[in-house]
Amino acid sequence: MTQPPGRALIVGAGLAALRGAESLRAAGFSGPLTIVGDEPHPPYDRPPLSKHVLTGAVAADATTLPGRHGLAADWQLGMAAVSLDRQARTVRLADGRALPYDRLLIATGTRARPWPNPHEGRLSGVFTLRGRDDAAALRRALAARPRHVLVIGAGFIGCEVASLCRQLGLPVTLVEPGPTPLSRVLGSTVGGLIGAIHAGHGVAVRCGSEVEWLEAEGGRLVRAHLVDGGSIATDIAVIALGAVRNTDWLEGSGLSADCGGVDCDARGYVLDTDGQPDPHIAAAGDVARFPHPLYGGRRVALEHWSHAVAQGIHAGRLLAGAGPEVPYGALPTFWSTQGDLVVKSAGLTEGADAVAITQGDPAAGRFVALYGREGRCIAAVSVDSARWLPAHAELVAARAPFPPRGAATDRPKAVTILEPGLP
Repeated sequence: MTQPPGRALIVGAGLAALRGAESLRAAGFSGPLTIVGDEPHPPYDRPPLSKHVLTGAVAADATTLPGRHGLAADWQLGMAAVSLDRQARTVRLADGRALPYDRLLIATGTRARPWPNPHEGRLSGVFTLRGRDDAAALRRALAARPRHVLVIGAGFIGCEVASLCRQLGLPVTLVEPGPTPLSRVLGSTVGGLIGAIHAGHGVAVRCGSEVEWLEAEGGRLVRAHLVDGGSIATDIAVIALGAVRNTDWLEGSGLSADCGGVDCDARGYVLDTDGQPDPHIAAAGDVARFPHPLYGGRRVALEHWSHAVAQGIHAGRLLAGAGPEVPYGALPTFWSTQGDLVVKSAGLTEGADAVAITQGDPAAGRFVALYGREGRCIAAVSVDSARWLPAHAELVAARAPFPPRGAATDRPKAVTILEPGLP
């Protein structure tokens, strides 16, 4: 049964927040709705920032998401939340105002992990890539045709930027302390296959290397020094070291939150430090850490576009009282466009003890890898083979036996089982 309206407050103004607000309204909530965002921009789409925006095909300010104007919401943009008082049910903003709520959705997302040395991180020529302004600034730098680009970190964003530089005809080096690109998320077996594709496209891939410090002349980056004593001359460095979840403002609130996210129960309500759900507060998107039913209730926080949409919708219905209050457990899906290479995934690879190439041929740069754990399928990754992914996603969702048999593989005999090489 729908609850009385009251006042709804959403902290965060990204994709999860927007979908949560739309869901809240669609579920019948008619009360006052306020949406707070620390950036001055209305909700925008992030995937194009590391792709089409950097090539110049799409302007950074053309990534705004539709749907904002039909919400009858009070938008408080360019104003960060700094604290939460659950007893008074208020959120304090950076300008000192306290906004009241009866229902609160936490959707504060993540920010780019900065370079460890703040002084070096502020040098001219050093960039991170998370927000719209970051993408616009990096686009301007790349359009100026730098002599060399260094990408520090070979996760998805790092690989996307490196491959895009090659598309633009720019020399680029990708430095990664792990054994292969993407080894932390896909393992070194599949990561090595993808790394070989990037190397074939002209990316200088340097794995097992780590940048120790950045050298400047006149306040501008000129060189990166490696831990092993080597150096790389460069005038652009893109710091791609992952993301930090925006939970600092929740310190002292009594909620269970840290740099890994804010904890939720299976329904989506946020937990306090005693492990009890607060029925007035839900969380959604990158910042939410929740028990996933497909993975034995292991707590996960996902930085996926589709997850932000699905969990935002779920949280909006939850706060509107439009039950039933069922556990949230959408199958995690993700995609990454790296030059002309499209990588898509379904499920979570963490904890995999085996991997098998079930479709295609890595030597041709087109294949599907299926991951298993304790004899069950837990994740699948397609590389330029997206048409085969839905069948594999069904195996993952059903926790089908691993290794697979039948239609999921094009191998005439049993597939070869490999070590995934996950950390």
